[in-house]
Amino acid sequence: MHGFAYRHGSLHCEDVNLQTLADEHGTPLYIYSANTILDHYRRLDQALGSIDHEVAYAVKANSNLSVLRLLAEAHAGFDIVSGGELFRVIKAGGDPAKCTFAGVGKTRAEIEYALQQGIYSFNVESEEELRYLNEVAADLGVIAPAAVRVNPNVDAKTHKYISTGRSENKFGVDFDAIPDLYARAAKELAHVKLRGLQMHIGSQLTSIDPFIEAVEKVAPLATHLKVTHGIEFWSIGGGIGIVYHGSLDSGDTGWWESKPEGERPLTIAQYGEALVPRLEHLGLKILLEPGRLIVGNAGVLLTKCLFEKRGKAKTFKVVDAGMNDLIRPALYEGHHEIAPLKEPTGETRKVDVVGPICESGDFFC
Repeated sequence: MHGFAYRHGSLHCEDVNLQTLADEHGTPLYIYSANTILDHYRRLDQALGSIDHEVAYAVKANSNLSVLRLLAEAHAGFDIVSGGELFRVIKAGGDPAKCTFAGVGKTRAEIEYALQQGIYSFNVESEEELRYLNEVAADLGVIAPAAVRVNPNVDAKTHKYISTGRSENKFGVDFDAIPDLYARAAKELAHVKLRGLQMHIGSQLTSIDPFIEAVEKVAPLATHLKVTHGIEFWSIGGGIGIVYHGSLDSGDTGWWESKPEGERPLTIAQYGEALVPRLEHLGLKILLEPGRLIVGNAGVLLTKCLFEKRGKAKTFKVVDAGMNDLIRPALYEGHHEIAPLKEPTGETRKVDVVGPICESGDFFC
């Protein structure tokens, strides 16, 4: 669900006419629905309500300070991938003690800053990084909390650029290597405390099956690490997909009800119903790292059509927003629905919508 719909022929965000915002602020303009963001966060939180858990919003999905402040006020945790993201979370009122630091390329300055701020845990991607974390923590005279990211070699069946749980991906440590790594770390790394385990198999998943496969594969490993090393939490990542084709219509409950069961995208309720029974007996705190799910359908990029250009091969609508404002179509031809502010009633034509940047890759459709 989301807060965007036509009312009396004009596109609104909640109770606000988008044309009014365009007139007041100009374009291009990002507009977000606070109610949608909070609704998605709260429904996910409630879906896991029966087990000890934390919903840690993935800041990379949208690091706008107002978005972060909204979630901080709702007592969300945060999944960060840079020192800059941690700075923004703190600036927005977020609690660093509820932050986990992920990413394959953390710098010394970022590690030092995160240790000084007292983050909850580092999600470590390799033995080399774990040893480096120990070195930096030793220099500061502190103990670094950490979790190693396990690569379960599960096919998320998503776009290759956002698949992160296969052996050929750059993320995490091979599943079979985890027990020995934890044992070596316990003996050799005095300035690291391995307090958890982390995984994330990919983004934009619209089926529950890969989640179930990953959880069922890794759960015995998490239990083993709890018994042998006393880990406290297991971060199962994020990745629940959102609606891109028909995204505007999907804000209406009728859209979901009209879909045959096999064609409906994965819902938050289905996610919780499938995973909670597989997690509740573990006695571990479960961390989630949703990003796209929280904000992906909670905002629009409002842009103005400057003029129409008719060529021999195509007709182009040239708008004042470019790929610098929305990179996904140019990056990997990601689909984003384009909706006019005035509800269309007549015939439609096929056109290309393009931006003002001097590259042919600057397009929206």
